[in-house]
Order: sequence, then structure tokens, then C-alpha cells
Amino acid sequence: MKSLKTAFFCIVLVFLIPLTCFGWKGKVVGVADGDTITVLHHGRGEKIRLFGIDCPEKRQAFGRRAKQFTSSLVYKKRVEVRPVARDRYGRTVALVFVGKLSLNEELLRNGFAWVYTRYCRRDFCSRWRKLEEEARELRLGLWADKNSIAPWRYRHFKKYGYGASAYSVASLKDFASKAQQEVPVIFRGNARSKVFHRPGCKYYNCSGCSVEFRSREEALAAGFTPCRRCSP
Repeated sequence: MKSLKTAFFCIVLVFLIPLTCFGWKGKVVGVADGDTITVLHHGRGEKIRLFGIDCPEKRQAFGRRAKQFTSSLVYKKRVEVRPVARDRYGRTVALVFVGKLSLNEELLRNGFAWVYTRYCRRDFCSRWRKLEEEARELRLGLWADKNSIAPWRYRHFKKYGYGASAYSVASLKDFASKAQQEVPVIFRGNARSKVFHRPGCKYYNCSGCSVEFRSREEALAAGFTPCRRCSP
């Protein structure tokens, strides 16, 4: 009877321990971009997406620099992977450490990534935002460019037809200005509940949804909170 109770306690404990406690180690065999690497795990390459940050896309300014920075820190080195989740593409989303250094944090500290506020909601994310702010103040990495655009906004612009060709004929500033004017409003907030929604959400056209925002950041800055149903 005692052994059954012990076994039950161990099973419960496993489910209570955060996923990030169960790390594993492997050699980095590929670097796709600043925030995506491939690590050998059980003899196979496993694609890892760095948790809580977003590096510039390959076609963005500093996209190659971010990739080079990641390569310099981890390529062909043994790293520790601490899984947090799995994304819709089947990639492991994780914290990655090389020795005592956190790759996620080093990218922020050196100005090669943004905190991915949509997904970074752990206690340490507030400290990460301070790292980003410090890099911005020192104009490190991508922050040397006054017209830098967050990757999620860049991807949104491309979705509405503002592709890479726009960069070949106009400056980043002109591109951002044009996109800001022509990309349709995508978020709506409820003036009473102070909750905002994305298109397609059940509550997007609610009776109180009279406040419109052009970005998630704008909605958050106005004091609105994301809808739990549609996670804008």
C-alpha cells in the first residue's frame, strides 16, 4: 500500500514540475536564423525555436547579423535545451544554454532580438524587456537603425502584399509609413471590458467593440488586455 502511495506521489510530482526542468543536451548542427537552430537529439536533428524572443527575418536589416551572432555562440557546440512548448509547425520552443549563457538573453542583450511579447509571459520576461530596453538605449545591433520594424509586423506587412520587393525600391522608413497607412485595422477593443480581439474572433464584432487598433502594441499601450479566446 505504501509503495502505491509513493508511486502516485511521484506521478503527481512529474505533472507539477514545470516543463523547463526537463532539459537535454546535444550538439548544434544547424542555424536557420537568429532564433531557430537544429540540435542533435537521440541521433536526429531536432529543430528548436527560441522561446520568448523574435529575431529579424532573413530579408530584414540585421537578419543575417542575428544569424551570424547565434552561429558564433552555438554552432557545432554542445548546448542545453530546456523545452517550454511545441509550436504549430512542430518545432520545440525552448530556452537554450551554452555553458552558463542563455542564448535567448544574449540575443536580447546584444541587440539582435525583440522580446516576443505575445508569447513571453513568464516571470523572467519582465527582466528580458529590460535587456531589450538597455540594448535600445545603447543602440546596439539592430537598434542602430532608427527605422527597425519588429519581425511580427514585417510578416504582417508581407501578408498584405508589402513583400521584399518594397525594400529594393524604398527606404525602410518609407515602407513602414506606407504600410502603416494602407494595412487595414486588425484589432478591435471593447470599450467597457477593455479586452481586444483579432479578426475571426467570436467577439470581434461585439456591441461594445468600438475601439480600433493598428497593432497589438497599440492596444496594450492603451490599457487593453488580449482576448483569452483568440489570443491576439
